[in-house]
Amino acid sequence: MNKVFLIGNLTKDPELASTSSGIKFCRFTLAVSRSYSKDGKRETDFLPVVVWRAQADNCARYLKKGSRAAVCGSIQTRTYDAQDGSRRYVTEIAADEVQFLTTKNDADGDGADFDDLKPIDDDLPF
Repeated sequence: MNKVFLIGNLTKDPELASTSSGIKFCRFTLAVSRSYSKDGKRETDFLPVVVWRAQADNCARYLKKGSRAAVCGSIQTRTYDAQDGSRRYVTEIAADEVQFLTTKNDADGDGADFDDLKPIDDDLPF
């Protein structure tokens, strides 16, 4: 079974691109803190994530550097030949689902602030 669940923060703005056949994908790096600490300091892993198709559009539109996101997917490895002729190996998270825990508006302070809501008028007839 190859299934991973991660919650973390984006280290930079997501990058939206398309394959040569026109399929959209989005890449971002998720900073995930480990649940244990070494010498009193928690370590952080920086994990590359790739998202495909409509979910890629949504990630590029609503996430930015610092946004908190939950990712569900699988770990995949791939290889490619670099320009210098060497073979490169990449391990990344192929996301099936991305849940936005904060968005661009939340981070900018433009999102809804529930402390500013006014109480409902008690004189309503229903």
